[in-house]
Amino acid sequence: MSERPGPTTRIRITELSGSSARERRDDLATEEPLELRLTAPDGTRRTVAITMRTPGHDFELAAGFLHGEGLARHGDIASIAYCTDEDLPPHARYNTVTVRLRGPVPDLPALDRHFLTSSACGVCGSASLDALRERCAPVLAGPLKLTPEVLYGLPGALRKAQGGFGKTGGLHAAGLFCDDGALVTVREDVGRHNAVDKLVGWAALTGRLPLAGHVLMVSGRTSYEIMQKALAAGVPVVCAVSAPSSLAVELARKFGLTLVGFLRGERCNVYAGAERILA
Repeated sequence: MSERPGPTTRIRITELSGSSARERRDDLATEEPLELRLTAPDGTRRTVAITMRTPGHDFELAAGFLHGEGLARHGDIASIAYCTDEDLPPHARYNTVTVRLRGPVPDLPALDRHFLTSSACGVCGSASLDALRERCAPVLAGPLKLTPEVLYGLPGALRKAQGGFGKTGGLHAAGLFCDDGALVTVREDVGRHNAVDKLVGWAALTGRLPLAGHVLMVSGRTSYEIMQKALAAGVPVVCAVSAPSSLAVELARKFGLTLVGFLRGERCNVYAGAERILA
């Protein structure tokens, strides 16, 4: 069995400062492929996704991805394990996760269309939102209200919890917070979407879904995919230190989410759902 990859990789580099140079060690964020396989009781087996990720919390990443894409809920999953199939070389064992389902593998042609097409497949934003309506209900208005002071404290709290970023400077983060600004948990990854999947997967595997009454804070920008994952997890508020995309804003407005961007210092932009902000 090959050695299991860790979240950071140590290398030697040459550091330049002015006209001087010195060799030193440096920590990089590890980036490795992860293949996600589904198996069913009838023996059906299918690879549904391959993503580049930072090793760690791989089972949460698998569960969160399946939940966010509407392929499997926590109750549909019998087990999650690293693959030990004989067709895999030893170095790939920890980069392949097998999710055993209690029922059949989801419709395979639908999976082909969803995951194996390119970004230029011709599907427009409106069509994506229409498809999302078929499996996700809007987030209902609830008692969750946030003060500006709570919002302004989220980026700093997230940054303090980013142990991997502190070592490498190269990891995105997704943090889950209560309405008073208390940090529940955080996940990191080289991929923004993967960090959110790990967070949602943690909530799914520990029976915490839906995440009503919570706030999702991400370290980068907000895209349609991140908003889709938040909606599927029932998160009513999504905050980011950077900008949202146009489709992310449209999704938030049509499905009742609060979307906050450019959350830095004591300022931010509220793009949707301002009624949850006490200002």
